[in-house]
Amino acid sequence: MKIASLICVGILAAFATAQAAEPPSDAQAASNKLLSALVSSDYAAFVADGDTAFKGLKKEMFDSVAAQLAPRFKAGYEAVYLGEMKQKGYQVTLWKLSFKDGGDDALATLSLKNAKIGGYWIR
Repeated sequence: MKIASLICVGILAAFATAQAAEPPSDAQAASNKLLSALVSSDYAAFVADGDTAFKGLKKEMFDSVAAQLAPRFKAGYEAVYLGEMKQKGYQVTLWKLSFKDGGDDALATLSLKNAKIGGYWIR
C-alpha cells in the first residue's frame, strides 16, 4: 500500500512540475514581440529577429494575417506556454492562444535557432 501511495505522489509531483513549467526566456521574449507586431500590424517588427528565410515573408501575406487576427488580439487574449520540443535543430515552443471574443482558441508554434526566429505559425 505504501509503495502504491509513493508512486501516486511521484506521478502527481511530476505532473505538477510539468504544468508549472516556464517558457525559455528567449522564446517568451520572441513570442511577446511577434504577438505585439501582429496586434499593431508592424511588418518590420515582426520579421526583425528572423533568420534569412523568415525575413523573406512577403509583406502582403503578413498584412493579410494581421488583418484577420489583429481585431481578435485587440479585443484581448492570453498566451499560455504549453511546452517545447526539438525539430531539425530548432527549439520549437508551443503556445495556446485564447481570445476574449469567445471564438476558437489557436495553437502557435515558434521555432528558434541561434537566437533567430525560423518560423511562427498560428493554427
